Amino acid sequence: MRRPWFVLKAVLTLIAVIAVISAYWTAAYFLAEWIYARLNWQPQPLVRQLMTSILGFFLFGFSMSAISPFIRRHEKKYWQNLMNAIQRIAKGDFRVNFHVDREKRNHPMTELVTGLNDMVANLRAMEEMRQEFISNVSHEIGSPLTSIRGFARALKNEDLSREQRMRYLDIIETECVRLSKLSENMLRLTMLESNQHSFSPAPYRLDAQLQTILLRCEPQWAEKDLDMSAELEKVVITADEDLLSQVWLNLIHNAIKFTPKGGRITIRLGRRGDKAVVTVCDTGPGIRKQDQHRIFERFYKSDKSRHRAAGGSGLGLSIAKKIVEIHHGKISVHSRPGEGAAFTVELPLQSPASAQSG
Repeated sequence: MRRPWFVLKAVLTLIAVIAVISAYWTAAYFLAEWIYARLNWQPQPLVRQLMTSILGFFLFGFSMSAISPFIRRHEKKYWQNLMNAIQRIAKGDFRVNFHVDREKRNHPMTELVTGLNDMVANLRAMEEMRQEFISNVSHEIGSPLTSIRGFARALKNEDLSREQRMRYLDIIETECVRLSKLSENMLRLTMLESNQHSFSPAPYRLDAQLQTILLRCEPQWAEKDLDMSAELEKVVITADEDLLSQVWLNLIHNAIKFTPKGGRITIRLGRRGDKAVVTVCDTGPGIRKQDQHRIFERFYKSDKSRHRAAGGSGLGLSIAKKIVEIHHGKISVHSRPGEGAAFTVELPLQSPASAQSG
């Protein structure tokens, strides 16, 4: 559809140019004839043609010089507005929106303005994410600090019993551990997103890694009397073992945390084509559908459906997602309220980085 319109527009432009030139040369012809009549002069045909051409160029140049100040004034105003908007962007104002002339869609300036609008939209989105991140960090840090300050003030009371004093100290220690874990997770996520982490893929048994992590978590799931089952196919994967261990720990800890006492957790590992597929299923409260697309965001807590505020910082799933993406894999969740949740991780058996180096 665009090509016929482009051809038609080019033809109409050519016709308009020819019409304008014809008008100037027609005016030049009649002006020259009027001059000849006033001077009572009949020049030779060649001289007559040259005179008409010279007058045509003169009329064209005179009219262009007459209207050029208005055109330059319009262009100057346009460029000034553009520079003012760019200066606002440089100062951090991302509410700028450049006007796009839809009638000049193929004009280079239209492409420039469209690109600037896209850049401003991306910067605006990043700024909103930054402000939300600062707000979330302030909230996550402020809550334990307030608790620590309150219980530290209470410890100044000399009338406290030893049991109360020990309980307050336990709470302060717990909040300090929470702050330490928050700081550690923020640093880890920042390094992952800035690509400053070390990535060392090597072949290893993924089923053996999952078995080891399940044994490490045994005190937690045994304390809640959970039915822990593992269906692990023998799978060799080329990946960064240390990074992936963080993924499995986060998913299994989440499953243990949100599965009620006496519930069931199932870990499955199998192959699907050239991919390894790990699924962590629990019988917890489940996740609402409107929350499922946001649970991998930083600091997001689906409190109503999964009660993630219970000791979490909302960074575990963000870290897991980033590590999976580094391995060119995919992580997803399937859940219904009251029916538990199933997190699925798909990873290529052969790391792209190792494949290229090999």
